[in-house]
Amino acid sequence: MMDETDKRLLAALQANAHLTAQELGEMLNLSSSQAGRRRQRLEAEGYIRCYCARLDPGRIGLAVQAFVQVQLGPNAAEQSHSFARLIDTSPEVTSAWTLTGDADYLLRVWCEDLGALNRLIHDRLLPHPAVARVQSQIVMDQFKQDAPLPT
Repeated sequence: MMDETDKRLLAALQANAHLTAQELGEMLNLSSSQAGRRRQRLEAEGYIRCYCARLDPGRIGLAVQAFVQVQLGPNAAEQSHSFARLIDTSPEVTSAWTLTGDADYLLRVWCEDLGALNRLIHDRLLPHPAVARVQSQIVMDQFKQDAPLPT
């Protein structure tokens, strides 16, 4: 079970995953060993899945972010695994969700330019036998960055 201290620890780590046990202890009014043990327990129990770095897309040459909705055809069930593999192996696709409603999938993609987005859609997504329709929305500006989960 998580208590309020665990929730505060998780919130602190989402803001800065580099916090040491000493720093966490000071923030949570715990000894550094208590804070370290809590972090280890939360990691072992799966509350913390990984630690990662957030890169600046523009600095690494990614200028276009888009959301791509994919609607599968009526007989796509037998190709759904193949389509999932295509999405999983496409580095431009940074997130993918299955949905209710008109679209079956929502893909978040990052590309170096509009030509690369066009190639992803027209050369890889649309030719797949399971795909009936693709609709994309290009992100003009992201006014709220990916935020930490509420704890």
